[in-house]
Amino acid sequence: MKGTSIVVALGVGFLAVCPTVGATTYAIDQEHTTASFKVRHVFTQVQGWFKEVKGSFVYEPEKPEQWMAQATIQATSIDTRVPERDNHLRSKDFFDVARFPTITFTSTEVVALTPETAKLSGLLTIHGIEKPVTLDLEIHGVGKDPWGNVRAGFTATTTINRKDFGLIWNEALETGQVLVGEEVGIVLEVEGIAQQG
Repeated sequence: MKGTSIVVALGVGFLAVCPTVGATTYAIDQEHTTASFKVRHVFTQVQGWFKEVKGSFVYEPEKPEQWMAQATIQATSIDTRVPERDNHLRSKDFFDVARFPTITFTSTEVVALTPETAKLSGLLTIHGIEKPVTLDLEIHGVGKDPWGNVRAGFTATTTINRKDFGLIWNEALETGQVLVGEEVGIVLEVEGIAQQG
């Protein structure tokens, strides 16, 4: 379906690249992690998700120099609740999942740290194109669940321009506007479980 929204995502789920000595590595709990996006379609915002996010993150409170993150998202797992639109988004007009099956994020730096917030910079690859992005983090803390697992959680947000990643498909409207917006808002709710050893 040509009248579709475009999604770009993600950004973040977190996977350790090289664990730092003494730091804690958390595996993403996919059941409690969401990677969602919003993009304008004509006059309103359409929302969607990627259902397959895997990775882990290295996190030590107040020690941002030890934080590391990397994520892999399966582009084919996109879900906007409209199967025909999802198939269009998987096609060559957008993500071209046959050639570019994954979206990845690898962190490079953490700055502007406070007890509750930080900025996480990294490299986002979509549609085979790698670009730097900065995620605004809300730090929700660390604690044990009822089964004794140590968990850490974050909310990460950012806005990207889909054209920067080669996602340029659009259709002109009779009003002179275009069908799909260029800016895509990303919201990631990430929860990880501490790994032993």
